[in-house]
Amino acid sequence: QAAAIFNSAFGSFLGIVITPLLLLLFLGSSSSVPFTSIFSQLFMTVVVPLIIGQIVRRYIKDWLERKKPPFGAISSCVLLMIIYTTFCDTFANPNIDLDKFSLIIIVFIIFSVQLSFMFLTFLFSTRNNSGFTAADTVAIIFCSTHKSLTLGIPMLKIVFAGYEHLSLISVPLLIYHPAQILLGSLLVPTIKSWMVSRQKALKLTRQPKAPVKV
Repeated sequence: QAAAIFNSAFGSFLGIVITPLLLLLFLGSSSSVPFTSIFSQLFMTVVVPLIIGQIVRRYIKDWLERKKPPFGAISSCVLLMIIYTTFCDTFANPNIDLDKFSLIIIVFIIFSVQLSFMFLTFLFSTRNNSGFTAADTVAIIFCSTHKSLTLGIPMLKIVFAGYEHLSLISVPLLIYHPAQILLGSLLVPTIKSWMVSRQKALKLTRQPKAPVKV
């Protein structure tokens, strides 16, 4: 859980730096990329709310522990609203110009990419010299390959502000998010079973052997 939380926070911080740098790398310094503006807007959108939340939490921590607000349900509802409004905003645009065949191809590519990333992270994190436990591997598989609309959509709107085909370029992200939820739901029983078996095997190997009577 600690590794998953760290990955989420670190990914948000990393995104505001990596995204403008990737734009500069792929588009070149000669293009009209407002690097400073993009960085500052991403910082205000992603980092500042996180910092404010941590500061406020210090003063209301005891109250939160007593009242125990349903943050899980609130978070799920907010995320659902973001997904719903983004879908509506994307497909309500008459200029999206996306045919069914192209949409099917995009879905196939995204599922393939998602599965490939998860498989590669599983291979790298289960090597003998990796030093990761089975629980670490589960966190790595689900965290390093998963990205949320809550960060991706604000980034797209900031980076491509005023771009007439913004709805079209947001389609892969709209598909990627539900795809990772679907794949995660399907893989949870299998990965959980693998993790438990690995933990039991490790526990057995660490048990001291009984002395042999001669």
